[in-house]
Amino acid sequence: MAYEARTKPTEVSVADFIAAVENPQRRADAETLCALFAEISGEPPKMWGPSIIGFGRYHYRYASGHEGDAPRLGFSPRKAQTVVYVMSGFQGQETMIARIGKVKTSVSCMYVNRLDQIDLGVLREMAVASLAHMSKLYPDD
Repeated sequence: MAYEARTKPTEVSVADFIAAVENPQRRADAETLCALFAEISGEPPKMWGPSIIGFGRYHYRYASGHEGDAPRLGFSPRKAQTVVYVMSGFQGQETMIARIGKVKTSVSCMYVNRLDQIDLGVLREMAVASLAHMSKLYPDD
């Protein structure tokens, strides 16, 4: 239940959420990511649950029968790091991760300490590739 609540869109203002991020570096990084992902996705930012800023939407259904909605692209400016959410499994993903700079990864998450420690051009490539991959996997959303 907590997972489902986290992934539902809310009416909370993205601008207000970003303005409330305490760490000034993390707040500036959130503003940069918000503009970048809105440009790449062509979608306005939307809050998903209490801390995820998402762009677009898709509906997933697992073999187990579990299903729900999630943003196609997103990020969350957390206290320790910013988490960037991209769909895993797209062509060239490993090469891009090797080129992007200082990040940690797990499945569809990249943990970034500061945007100035990564190559934003590579992040753009990853986001574009991830969205293209999502369009193939979830074409009707």
